[in-house]
Amino acid sequence: MNTFKVSIQETSNKAIVKFEVNEFIVKHQSYEFNNIDEAKASPLAQQLFYLPFVKKVYISGNFVAVERYNIVEWSDVQNELAEQIESYLNNGGVAIEDTSVSKKVPITIYAESTPNPSVVKFVANKKLVTTLFEFTSIDDAKLSPLATELFHFPFVKSVFFDENYVSITKYEVAEWDDIIMELREFIRTYIENGKEIVAPNAAETLKKSTEQLDSHFETLDDTSKEIINILEEYIKPAVASDGGNIQFISYNPDTKNVSVMLQGACSGCPSSTYTLKSGIENMLKEMLKGKVETVEAING
Repeated sequence: MNTFKVSIQETSNKAIVKFEVNEFIVKHQSYEFNNIDEAKASPLAQQLFYLPFVKKVYISGNFVAVERYNIVEWSDVQNELAEQIESYLNNGGVAIEDTSVSKKVPITIYAESTPNPSVVKFVANKKLVTTLFEFTSIDDAKLSPLATELFHFPFVKSVFFDENYVSITKYEVAEWDDIIMELREFIRTYIENGKEIVAPNAAETLKKSTEQLDSHFETLDDTSKEIINILEEYIKPAVASDGGNIQFISYNPDTKNVSVMLQGACSGCPSSTYTLKSGIENMLKEMLKGKVETVEAING
């Protein structure tokens, strides 16, 4: 089964296209190659330089960015190049060869309070995951080695990952003042040692890959699609900054009721009910007049 999937992302520079991979292909380092000689450490970059239009190759995290010479337009070659990268990775090709000495990259983690007193957000200076994940028990966390380790702390109730942060919900038995330094140092050391945060197949197993989400979106009715687009554009950025997420569950056209799931810091937050009613419900009623009456939430 092909694990790697590559999608094409335009950038603000018309000469550069990003080929985004659904999994990390290098850990915590970025590479830039200007020619095939510079690319000795990267078999993937060397292969790309055999194409006459490739001027520069950048590899970082979960993407390969390629800058082209003006002899071609991206529209003529980008699909073929995406397929080539995908095929290369799925055939066992490596992006960067491991050096004999493992080099630790300095990681900084800072702790940030959230509107939920039970949740603290631990923010890293590196991208940690390619999609969001929430784990509410050690059994639930089998696809995440880091979450599994965190559940060994008796005061950890749930673990939520998104982009560059981990939100941790604690049990009331412990106070943040007593545990925050220990958790911060544990997470920093874990990431700095290059250990796996989530399993490579986690997104696909949990039906969270970009292709699976897009496919599900296309099966929905028009109002549900409008609701999701409003949540994505206006609501999610705000709740993400608070260490949480809101996820669309369903829409009932007869009762005009919208069901959503609150995750991370939003789950069980004392202020989430107010936010839901005064913010999200009012916004959906205003933007989708006559289509939405109520919004109800379930906690993740």
